[in-house]
Amino acid sequence: MNKAELVNVMAEKAGLTKVDAKKALDAFICAATGAIRKGERISLVGFGTLSTTKRPARKGRNPQTGKEITIAPKTVVKFKASADLVK
Repeated sequence: MNKAELVNVMAEKAGLTKVDAKKALDAFICAATGAIRKGERISLVGFGTLSTTKRPARKGRNPQTGKEITIAPKTVVKFKASADLVK
């Protein structure tokens, strides 16, 4: 499902126009992005939890040359599905 399909389903299920559903989805994405960038957790009961975790620096190999390289540390987003979501 892509964004346009999600907007269509949201509009149908909530009795909204597609324009209003798109505004609501865009507002959610904006709020969620801001919270994730601040390192906050987003917990949606019945859906799941989004959080960030830090990945430490590590050693890796360049697959073309076989040379050892250092992979920089970074922050990644994790999603843990709710038990209700996977039933």
